[in-house]
Amino acid sequence: MKFVLAAHGTRGDVEPCATVGRELLRRGHEVRMAVPPNLVGFVESAGLVGVAYGPDSQEQISDVADFLHPDVKTQNPISLWRAGRDLFIDGWAEMGRTLATLADGADLLVTGQTYHGVVANVAEYYDIPLVGVHHVPMRVNGQLSLPFLTAPTPVVRSAMRAVWWLYGQVTKEVEDVQRRELRLPRTSTYATQRILQGGWPEIQAYDEVCFPGLAAEWKGRRPFVGALTMQLPTEADDEVASWIAAGKPPIYFGFGSTPVQTPDETVAMIAAACAELGERALIYSGGSGDRLSDSDHVKLVGLVNYATMLPTCRAAVHHGGAGTTAAGLRAGIPMLILWDVADQPLWAAQVKRLKVGSARRFSRITRKSLLAELRTILEPQYAARAREIAPRMTKPTASITSAADLLEGAARQKPVCFSASTRCVSTLPSN
Repeated sequence: MKFVLAAHGTRGDVEPCATVGRELLRRGHEVRMAVPPNLVGFVESAGLVGVAYGPDSQEQISDVADFLHPDVKTQNPISLWRAGRDLFIDGWAEMGRTLATLADGADLLVTGQTYHGVVANVAEYYDIPLVGVHHVPMRVNGQLSLPFLTAPTPVVRSAMRAVWWLYGQVTKEVEDVQRRELRLPRTSTYATQRILQGGWPEIQAYDEVCFPGLAAEWKGRRPFVGALTMQLPTEADDEVASWIAAGKPPIYFGFGSTPVQTPDETVAMIAAACAELGERALIYSGGSGDRLSDSDHVKLVGLVNYATMLPTCRAAVHHGGAGTTAAGLRAGIPMLILWDVADQPLWAAQVKRLKVGSARRFSRITRKSLLAELRTILEPQYAARAREIAPRMTKPTASITSAADLLEGAARQKPVCFSASTRCVSTLPSN
């Protein structure tokens, strides 16, 4: 069978789809991935065929950070609205054309965390199943709501639905253009709702334990498989393992794709805080902070394999990406999440809710507050709670197997009428 997986975003957004894509390839299927141009090399290094799809996601992240900067409050509201809208629709038309070409002859399409409308329209055109792979909850529910809020009230749930309505309004014009190009009728039903009407699985690529009560609320309609990660080794693994083994277990610091405004100052602040606490620091620098030479208690590193490295650390301080959070939970170590954008505040809230760590907004951290937060997560009860949660996390191999089984099963199902609000896609013209 032929599978096409469309995933836009940072590496953390792309890796879940790439992980299950590798398993499908291993099972003998044809697999193609549509990913941001800056991550084509990443998926190809994993043995997959990658096609450039949409804008550079690292540039997008920087644009989002600029958009959310406090200075934007002084801008004209109309200009601010247009800038925010452009972040959501940039590249939509080109992405639709790329995916339409890539999906010709496919048995199933997979959509990642973003740009659902682009993928849903192409799936409707070809009359093929569409499965979502979500590494964070996407549906309005009664278990979680806005960042740092739990047990949402009906008012909050209504506000969340309003957010989805607003997103539909923002993307409606570009989606209408794509549908005209595909000779699809106009529709007033948003893409997320059309996906729901199709009855295909929405794979939850995170663990039930992270959101207590959510699996019960959804009653099996959205299967949980656990976090999907390739656990790829890196060139630095042996060197890092040797450094860790030479002394006291360190605290790992890493911020993924999150832009760090003053990397050298941040590294210096971390080093100073750990020196005061008598802790060792393993810091992902990403090429930043190089002016600080390695010392006995600090080591700067590039990409590392979380699966082998984190279990040997005492704690982790990171940005709150879904993949890094899952790796920390699987490793059984306490965490401090310094969050910034996207789904990071949600994971920060869940880490606090699970009592395996603490959280603070990255832009508000200082040496004094960092010291206080580190002292908190190093208290014995956090390590004990983290060790209690770790065995309840799904093993990586089991997550991959479950996700691939679900995709194969969906690909074998019969075609379906995609949109009850328009017409059955089986009557659509061939490409």
